[in-house]
Amino acid sequence: MGVIEYIAELVAFAIIVLFVVRYIVPPASKAMKAQQQAIKAQIERAEATEKRLAVAKSKYSDAVVEAREEAAKIRDNARADAQRIVEEMRAQADREVERIRLRGEEELANRRQHLMRELHAYLGQRAVEVANRLVEEHLADAGARGATVDRFLDELDAMSARDAAAAEPSLVASKGES
Repeated sequence: MGVIEYIAELVAFAIIVLFVVRYIVPPASKAMKAQQQAIKAQIERAEATEKRLAVAKSKYSDAVVEAREEAAKIRDNARADAQRIVEEMRAQADREVERIRLRGEEELANRRQHLMRELHAYLGQRAVEVANRLVEEHLADAGARGATVDRFLDELDAMSARDAAAAEPSLVASKGES
């Protein structure tokens, strides 16, 4: 029995191997090939995705650099605009200060003239009042009144004598021409 059992086991083993090779290996081989192709497709897709990711990262880096450059330009433009606005505001403030200064000087000159007119009017009025009072005091005394009249008459005589002296040379000159 040893050999017959050994042959029977060998035939049974060969039938099992033949069954496995015929019915199990081809579908398993097909499944493995399909799985290999699916894995290969996934690897190709991963490589393509990796390339697209690298391109996207490059574009992102370029966009970031461009955005930073644009932000720097905008910031520089904003600084220039701010500086220009500050200069315009300073110039406007200087013009306003000059206008206010000129207006103040004009107002000061007007007030000065007004005060001078008021002062002249006041001093004129005070001078008339003082003169009036002096004349009244002077004329209140009869002797002073007589002296004033005499002085006035003397001044009139002196004036007529000067007029006569001034007229004589013109008379002499007009007689000499005739």
